[in-house]
Amino acid sequence: MTVEETPATGAEPASTGRVGSAIRWSAVNSLLGRVCQVGVSVALARLIAPEQFGVFAVALVVLNIVLSVSEMGVSVALVRERGDISAMAPTVTTLSIASGSALALICVVGAPWFSGALNTPEAAGVIQLMSVALVIAGVSAVPGALLQRGFRQDHKFAADTAGFVVGTVVAIGAAVAGFGAWSLAWSRIATNLVSAVVVFAYTGERYRPGFDAARARALLGFGLPLAGSSLLVFGVMNVDYIVVGSALGTVQLGFYLLAFNLSSWPVGAFSAPVRSVSLAAFSQVRDDPDRFQRSFTRALGVLALFTVPACVLLAALSDPLVRAVYGERWAPTAQVLALLVLLGAFRVALELGYDFLASAGRGRAVLVIHVVWLAALVPLLALGAHLDGIRGVAAAHVVVALVVIVPAYLLALRPHGLRAGALGAAVARPALGGVVMVVVALAVRRLVDGTVAQLLLGGVLATAAYAAVVFPLRHEALRLLRRSPA
Repeated sequence: MTVEETPATGAEPASTGRVGSAIRWSAVNSLLGRVCQVGVSVALARLIAPEQFGVFAVALVVLNIVLSVSEMGVSVALVRERGDISAMAPTVTTLSIASGSALALICVVGAPWFSGALNTPEAAGVIQLMSVALVIAGVSAVPGALLQRGFRQDHKFAADTAGFVVGTVVAIGAAVAGFGAWSLAWSRIATNLVSAVVVFAYTGERYRPGFDAARARALLGFGLPLAGSSLLVFGVMNVDYIVVGSALGTVQLGFYLLAFNLSSWPVGAFSAPVRSVSLAAFSQVRDDPDRFQRSFTRALGVLALFTVPACVLLAALSDPLVRAVYGERWAPTAQVLALLVLLGAFRVALELGYDFLASAGRGRAVLVIHVVWLAALVPLLALGAHLDGIRGVAAAHVVVALVVIVPAYLLALRPHGLRAGALGAAVARPALGGVVMVVVALAVRRLVDGTVAQLLLGGVLATAAYAAVVFPLRHEALRLLRRSPA
């Protein structure tokens, strides 16, 4: 029996109202979480030296790469399945726990080698501690998938909020006590553990571990290509840390980590709410080609509406932002932030494409795209680091995304009736508004003195200019908040 052949009993498609509610809760979760994270990152940047951020970045690289395959992609099958999952879930539980535990053991044993290979031997202990997150991820994979499948982003909000509060207390307390990179590691574990406990508390269904060989084969056949794609996604988004750490050292890696985290703000704030429901929502309409196509175009247009101004403000005002908020010692971060923000804008669109293709059962196409992405990226990152340091690394990221990966996704989407012209039309007005914002923000920086004044005046005037350009699209944005993106 394949994953798609599971009898469709015991589950009804989520209503439009539930999907709209899920998007609103996820938007609140993402926006509030990002705002709070900025505040915490500012505090930690003033308590922890850049080289300690570099040590944490090395450990985070290892953890993220392994987390991407920690449950082998099988939990996605639960989200995608429209029928009864009671026969499938025990096998998913077993596979998730087993793979998470095995990978955690590999990290503990291999931490000295991993950290040595990344030229940061002091990161070994941090990697070993953070490997606990792999066990937590394996145990909580099924409950998390059930919340996503049921569009219960309100419960996800509660779990994330509880984890954030506890993790922040741990991080600040440990940083004040002088634990450096260990502060961030303990915070990560505390956050994940508390979030997992709350997710379990909200999950009504309880599935004990079980095993069905036929279902396991079907699940792995579906999940492993997606897990491979996820591994490549994290490779694409983390291989730059490896290049920077190895070629330029932990201090430059600390600067680069902060820049990348800041550039990811629009991805987390605007892409995450839609992605929290997009896979399930796209799956509901994948048998209707017209609705399937429209769902992607509409979601992309609304995402662009919110993502473009955030990216432009971060890029155009990067220097006064970093100097005013994080302090002069973090000034080198600004030189790469503008480039990485452009990468973040591409990521928003490409991640939506990832979910669309996954819902269509095109996991192998996504896998091929990310193989190409990583193969093209690695040599260019090394060349960029050699020619222009961390700025060259950021530039290489943008070039590969624009020249190689955007066209690759366009080719993969064509069989589903999605053409470049239609997608370009969906984002045309936000893009025009972004150009106007750049002109206004750069004019303010040229004419106004003082970092705080540049930030405030540039932000207000540029945002007002953007609003004037995109005003006709306001109804589409409100419609998405009330209805499913499908």
